[in-house]
Amino acid sequence: QVRLVESGGGLVQAGGHLRLSCSASGSIYSIDAMGWYRQAPGRQRELVAVISSGGSITYLDSVKGRFTISRDNAKNTVYLQMNNLKPEDTAVYYCNVEGILTTTLVDFDSWGQGTQVTVSS
Repeated sequence: QVRLVESGGGLVQAGGHLRLSCSASGSIYSIDAMGWYRQAPGRQRELVAVISSGGSITYLDSVKGRFTISRDNAKNTVYLQMNNLKPEDTAVYYCNVEGILTTTLVDFDSWGQGTQVTVSS
């Protein structure tokens, strides 16, 4: 029963920037990985970036040097700073959070509703 609320998507021109935020709430005991995925029309969903509880980060090759993922553990929030955006970045971006629920200590894997990012040329 973990809810993820995403924000920050929108329409920008190529070369512009956006900052996505995703906040988790609910019966959370702890959070392990937090990440961002995206899905463009006609393409499969792909991992954009993920950050572990220890701070290890993995990026999709095509966004390296342009995107930065970070997290604020006190706020249960993960961010994706997207700079020098390109039209091929256009997609619905989904937040994903993995962790452990309170009381039951059962693993959870929650997804946000998705936020649209559109980059025009």
